[in-house]
Amino acid sequence: MSGGDASAVVERAIAHALACGAAQADAVLVEADSVEARVRSEEIDFVKQARERSLGIRVLARGPDASEPGLRSAVTSTSDLSGAAVDRMAEESVALARATARDAHAGLPEGSFADPQALPDLELFDEKDRHVDVEARIEDAFRAERAARAADPRIVNSEGSQVGSERSRVVYGNSAGFLGSYESAAHSLFSEPLAHDDAGMQRDYWMSVARRLSALDDPAAVGRHAAERALRRLGARRVPTCEAPVIFDAVTAPSLVRQLASCASGSAVYRGVSFLAERLGEVVASPGVTIVDDGRLPGGLGSKPFDGEGLPTRRNTIVDAGRLRSWLLDTYSGRKLGMASTGNAARAVGSAPGVGTTNVWLEPGDGGSLDDIIAATGRGLLVTELIGMGFNAVTGDYSRGAAGLWIEGGEIAFPVEEITIAGHLGDMLAAVDRVGSQLEWLGSAASPPLRVASMTIAGE
Repeated sequence: MSGGDASAVVERAIAHALACGAAQADAVLVEADSVEARVRSEEIDFVKQARERSLGIRVLARGPDASEPGLRSAVTSTSDLSGAAVDRMAEESVALARATARDAHAGLPEGSFADPQALPDLELFDEKDRHVDVEARIEDAFRAERAARAADPRIVNSEGSQVGSERSRVVYGNSAGFLGSYESAAHSLFSEPLAHDDAGMQRDYWMSVARRLSALDDPAAVGRHAAERALRRLGARRVPTCEAPVIFDAVTAPSLVRQLASCASGSAVYRGVSFLAERLGEVVASPGVTIVDDGRLPGGLGSKPFDGEGLPTRRNTIVDAGRLRSWLLDTYSGRKLGMASTGNAARAVGSAPGVGTTNVWLEPGDGGSLDDIIAATGRGLLVTELIGMGFNAVTGDYSRGAAGLWIEGGEIAFPVEEITIAGHLGDMLAAVDRVGSQLEWLGSAASPPLRVASMTIAGE
């Protein structure tokens, strides 16, 4: 489907919903083409190719008494984009909306939409990647797999090496006059080898993700690094329960950023399910902690020129040098809190807009590399894997299974597994005493390695 055809479908859905009595309406059409493959040893486990074309329609209608405040809303979706199907879905959406309860805060944004004719180039798609060579991507997986297995005789098997590429186009329009679209892509390479010695078997992984195929790491390097991570876990054991510094590496530290961002979500705040709900403007972390959400980061895996309501994305500083500066808001949560949207509306085809992050990260500090942080830690734990959910956003209580490496005298002493690290997220952020200077993006959330001065480590 061409871009013009997709826009016509969205415009038709909105126009028909209004003709059927909707007070307001919007629609989003997503087109996605993807390929995914996994290999193990010298065999191909699977190859998947998929094509998705889906339309979501949101209708906001008034009840029998048109003078009553608030709107009633409903969302429907379909993969049948024929004119008759679109018209039918629009009609059904209006009927469903009229059957729901009214909401004084429901409705489209009042304005300030992005300019569809002047959307920024965020480097989300490389024209050279429009037609991905499936065979070449499978060969990338094989290169990673072979490099991992050749790294050491103790690499005896693997969970496989996997590649993926997806190209998508999003078209969004609403009855307030906005109609915009953008194209993006995402490519990935992942390897997960298994290492074995007399003490047993261990697994670990490494990956590379990017908007452009040319920006992915060399497949052999990914495989070798994954093997190194698996090998260093051989002989892992538990440690006695204690209080000690805990270092989170580039793989595990982003989880803390995501959890903090979820607690700064306007929807969590107005519902009272965030331990930060009453702390806007207060110091909630150490001075070395600055957390940013930026939907316009060039090449970012969470970047987009406008959000799920057509508002321009932007840079929002959530925590500035330890002080909580901003919530993340869509239009609805902003109205509930008496604030304006921050351009953080996330929209899936089959659901109404909600609050979501874009690219969210903890700003690098002056703590040096991960090796520097380890060398500056006399005794403690380097966490390389977190297991389970273990975080209560309402109370801030944090407890997760973990694996990693034990540090003695500023050096790695031995691998550790079957332990739990526990604390309170607020206390943990306040106790961050070292933030690394290197930021590595392995997804839409990132953080340098960081050290929490003290946590409870439950082991033997």
